[in-house]
Amino acid sequence: MSDTQGHTPNGPGLSRRAFLRGTGAAATVGLVPLAGAPPAAAEEKADAPPAMGPAPVKLTLNVNGKDLPTNVEPRVTLLDALRNYLDVTGCKRVCDRGTCGACTVLLDGKPVYSCSVLALEAQGKTVKTAEALVDGGKLDAVPAAFVAADAQQCGFCTPGFVVAMRAALDKNPNATPAEVEEALSGNICRCGTYSQMRDAIAALCTKK
Repeated sequence: MSDTQGHTPNGPGLSRRAFLRGTGAAATVGLVPLAGAPPAAAEEKADAPPAMGPAPVKLTLNVNGKDLPTNVEPRVTLLDALRNYLDVTGCKRVCDRGTCGACTVLLDGKPVYSCSVLALEAQGKTVKTAEALVDGGKLDAVPAAFVAADAQQCGFCTPGFVVAMRAALDKNPNATPAEVEEALSGNICRCGTYSQMRDAIAALCTKK
């Protein structure tokens, strides 16, 4: 065995006990922050945005031209806020995975899946749903074309289709039927009424 005086069985040198004492002291010194240096956690906390939740927070959403106040948890999606908190039920929950398009709404004029957007992200922006395509009992040209072509069956996908189609025609009023269909590639009709939808699209594209 080695002693504490720096001797080993093979002669003078650093004993295991002395080595362990030295490394322990070095580790302790490493844990002491430099004088005047702020802790890293304090720096991160200063730069972090204000925390919200998990309790409900107040927010106001501008939906179809009206400011609607509500209280929701930060995890609530725009789809759930509209349907379950604000009673705006035009957008439908079907897949709830951002793949079918039934929940499509316009966020600042851009079509988005409302099941994939948090309600808090919609603050300060304009939200338009299928309900906005009726003015004083008069249907917008897009849903009117759907009605004329009988382009809906169960109706769950229809609000998403008409909203996405309205956005496509707003972006390009002279769009061809092929361009409109491309804009609707994120929407699915499980009933398979694509033939009637093409009739509606053709009618809309001939009205320049």
